[in-house]
Amino acid sequence: MLVWAAIISASQKLGYLLPAIIGLESMGVPSPGETALVTAAVLASTGRLNIWLVILIAAASAIIGDNIGYLLGRRVGRDVLEAPGPFQRRRVKALAVGDRFFDKYGGKAVFLGRWIALVRIATAWLAGINEMPYLRFFCWNALGGISWALAYGLIGYFGGTAAAHVLEKIGVGAAIALGVVVVAGLVYWKLRERRRVAGDAGDRVKGDEKVRVKGDESVRIKGDERSGGS
Repeated sequence: MLVWAAIISASQKLGYLLPAIIGLESMGVPSPGETALVTAAVLASTGRLNIWLVILIAAASAIIGDNIGYLLGRRVGRDVLEAPGPFQRRRVKALAVGDRFFDKYGGKAVFLGRWIALVRIATAWLAGINEMPYLRFFCWNALGGISWALAYGLIGYFGGTAAAHVLEKIGVGAAIALGVVVVAGLVYWKLRERRRVAGDAGDRVKGDEKVRVKGDESVRIKGDERSGGS
């Protein structure tokens, strides 16, 4: 508890740079992206940061970082991994495993990779190395980055680090399911709010129309009375 308090205290100085760290991890640079997002979300729960801005920065950093990693992987990745030098055999073997993984799962591999800590750092590179069509990569990557940022951001905001650790324990399937539920809930809430506003506007229009009709009717009656009196 004291350690976490010290981390929070030190992290306050970084502010919105915390979720930006995710971009480094996505490019392939070993970085505590997930921890940075949860920490920023916890800070937001104390009023020091805005949670929606934290989630926006996290999602944007994930998507931009992955796109850079994809381009690097597509241009130099295979040559780097197959080049002679230390651990060449292991590197070639790892590349072969990545090739089979992307052949089997395709675009879904990009989405799933966002949710697995040790895979997340290499997913974009592997997508580029395997020459996945860019539009296909971008769509799956954006879907993964946005849902992941929403899920971990809101969990950190409402449940703190303990909830985030539970999410890690229950597995990637449950994490993805939760992310989908969160996104669906937000979409439902937005649509409901939009319908409510539209309904209120419609009621106001109907009310104005009734008042206008009553006014016209009153004017007509008075006109008839004047005509009858004369």
